[in-house]
Amino acid sequence: MKRLYDEKEAWSIEERKSRQDRLLARMVRLGYQKSPALRKILDANKINPARIKTREDLEILPVTSREKLVEMEMQKPPYAGLENPDVAVDRVFTSPGPVYEPHLSETDDLWARAFFAAGIGPKDIALNAFSYHLVAAGLTFHNGLRKVGATVVPSGTSSSQIQVQLIRDLNVTAYVGTPSFLASIIDQSKELGFDFKKDFRVKKACFAAEPLLPSLRQRFEKEHGIRTFQMYGATEVGDVAYECCAKSGWHICEETIVEIVDPATGKNVAPGELGEVVVTRLNNIFFLLRFGTGDLSRLITKKCSCGRTSFRLAGIAGRAGDAVKVRGLFIAPSQMKLLSAKFDGLPLQAIVSRKGHEDVLTLRVENINSQVNSDGWENNFKKIFKEICTVKIDVLEVVEKGGIKPDQKMIIDLRTW
Repeated sequence: MKRLYDEKEAWSIEERKSRQDRLLARMVRLGYQKSPALRKILDANKINPARIKTREDLEILPVTSREKLVEMEMQKPPYAGLENPDVAVDRVFTSPGPVYEPHLSETDDLWARAFFAAGIGPKDIALNAFSYHLVAAGLTFHNGLRKVGATVVPSGTSSSQIQVQLIRDLNVTAYVGTPSFLASIIDQSKELGFDFKKDFRVKKACFAAEPLLPSLRQRFEKEHGIRTFQMYGATEVGDVAYECCAKSGWHICEETIVEIVDPATGKNVAPGELGEVVVTRLNNIFFLLRFGTGDLSRLITKKCSCGRTSFRLAGIAGRAGDAVKVRGLFIAPSQMKLLSAKFDGLPLQAIVSRKGHEDVLTLRVENINSQVNSDGWENNFKKIFKEICTVKIDVLEVVEKGGIKPDQKMIIDLRTW
């Protein structure tokens, strides 16, 4: 039985580094020629593109945060001048901010290795419960599932009741989505009179976009007989890492260079130390070097028993920046400021908490004028918030004027993982 998706997963550390270094040097040279934004970054830091020959050389470049990328794209839409104008883009994705991302390749193995590591293959019918609308998740996960031969049910973000019907009628064997949504689907199946483990065939689940809590993983595996796997990525750079059957960290994808850096300095920390995950996706279309995810993790260099030789991430330990992920989507201060401006400088604050296995978004606003709380105002506010931030408000709380201090954070994350 084939244990690995392809030969790249078994490359020696030296061979992988050599190949990635060559691709990186080529990417930087090409990017300097084609991308005015990358040329500006290198020139501003007095860096000759020929100096970037290895992954270690990346450290002389600044880290580009998501907030910085949003700012750059607002100044020069749609791609901030980071794109290669000579290459046709087959599709464009967007995520809140907004951030526009050109799809990097139709022929790469985006997410296929992750699904293969989870044991998904031609005999599986996979429910893909990620959105196919605007964002990258639905289509890129779909393509990965097809590359390993699975039949895909593109259910997207349909209601949990519809998901139960699809799982039952189509004999679904694998789930792809967030862990909290699978928990909701299981709860819905109970309300409809089903025993999820006995009545359905779902035995594998691949999760992304939000943390898989140990208690929830135990519930899925012990109570419902579902083998669970975690995947990690970002819409700006694609797949980053994935979990294998050994469950001893997340294997870093072959087409990505991952650094773990000190968020304050951008310098690499020692293996095993906690730092921000910084990703460079090797490609010839979008020259985004050293993208700062804002996530904190550690690098595992010890060999994995599964046979894959890549280094691994030790999960996600928290967030380094001010942007916060809610139900798989980021809310950033820049979006909050834009929302405030649309309502005449309305003081507001987002509070993210956790109820059971689900994120709860509470939006606090000040009662500064007669418009706040007037007929139709709340619905209009929630509608515009969703247009800007994509996620919906669970609780809208109106506080007295002066209740939100100017020096308070616009986004407060009360969750503990």
